[in-house]
Amino acid sequence: MVVSGRSHPTLAEDIGTKIGCDLGEMTLKTFASGETYCRYEDSIRGADLFIVQTGSMPVDQHLMELLIMINAAKLASAKRITAVIPWYFYVRQDKKSRPREPITAKLVADLLQTAGADRVLTMDLHAGQVQGFFEIPVDHMTAVPMFAQYVRDLNLGEKIAVVSPDTGHAKIAGKFAEMVTGDLVILNKVRPAHNEAKVTTVIGDVEGKVAVIIDDIVDTAGTLVAGAAALKEAGATKVYACATHGLFNGSALERIATSEIHKLVVTDTVPLDPLARPDNVQVLSIAGILAETISNVFADDSVSAIFAGENQLF
Repeated sequence: MVVSGRSHPTLAEDIGTKIGCDLGEMTLKTFASGETYCRYEDSIRGADLFIVQTGSMPVDQHLMELLIMINAAKLASAKRITAVIPWYFYVRQDKKSRPREPITAKLVADLLQTAGADRVLTMDLHAGQVQGFFEIPVDHMTAVPMFAQYVRDLNLGEKIAVVSPDTGHAKIAGKFAEMVTGDLVILNKVRPAHNEAKVTTVIGDVEGKVAVIIDDIVDTAGTLVAGAAALKEAGATKVYACATHGLFNGSALERIATSEIHKLVVTDTVPLDPLARPDNVQVLSIAGILAETISNVFADDSVSAIFAGENQLF
């Protein structure tokens, strides 16, 4: 059985369509006091249950709703509960960067397990080590092969420079460069403050090449826009960008619309209002990847086989 929280019902419906099953009937509502209420309308006793809930805004409310849904399923005797979290909650708070900070990604992992989750299925974690926060299996899916196919289908016919937005993503960018037969370029950046980025150096040659930036998250788009401007200044003919999670907070979409980015491709791990989307932003669906993964988990088949064993990118 596949059920959906209120964070991204469209994605859950697409997953159900591709699997060939209807979503389970749920009652989800918020009381006047702000508390969340949950009830499964169908019997889920003995069911292999997949709960689709992503970390979109309001993040805390959607996280609490997921925990309540897991707990309700546990108490209703579901055989196995898999939390399908395309955009993992608090994934960027995966370490202590400064004293007296929390490691909230680990806290979320503890909460999911305490609530009763038996398995977690997620997409493109900010840091692969987050998998180690769990005592239960974690299936880590990636959109990188889908982006590589998109770039190949463009038939750019020119030299391609695959750009890592920082040194931390160089390994993933290197594998992406192999997939699209491109050269690897790395941007060196500094962060004067939260959600601020300044590109100081372009490491590699982009002169006369099409630059393709590969990243996992677009939040306020400061890093992306600054990187695109630096690449154009360094001689790139066009700048494309691919990112799994398009959060687009603040004035991100306005920044992208007026930037040097020819086309930004994201997935639908987080819902995006089509009316607010500028012409140079394109959304690819991950429903097919998640549907196939859910089917393989249900049938006890290999998950890595979906990517020919190439889903371990870190």
